[in-house]
Amino acid sequence: QVQLVESGGGSVQAGGSLRLSCAASGFTYSSYCMGWFRQPLGKEREGVAQINSGGTTTYADSVKGRFTISRDNADNTLYLQMKSLKPEDTAMYYCAATKFSWRCVGNLIASFAFDYWGQGTRVTVSS
Repeated sequence: QVQLVESGGGSVQAGGSLRLSCAASGFTYSSYCMGWFRQPLGKEREGVAQINSGGTTTYADSVKGRFTISRDNADNTLYLQMKSLKPEDTAMYYCAATKFSWRCVGNLIASFAFDYWGQGTRVTVSS
């Protein structure tokens, strides 16, 4: 079955960096669109970045220039490199997947477009 396992979260000071990983299994990873979402405590889940099967990326305005999404199709792993972290980046970060790559076009990173979700990894940024 589809499994998405996030890792790499932790606590960091503002201005620091973290790299999140998502190990995928149980599906044809290279053909899926993959995304990162986050949910701050008490707030709604929001899209952070997505990358389709062709490598096209989309970012939320709040993370453009600071975060980079990438994928390793040989290793079935998704990454989110986060730099210049801010306290407002504090959240649970989730990896997500959908086999419908057509859903990952345009500027919208929508949770309803994704079918499979990991359990999340927590990121805490202190000021």
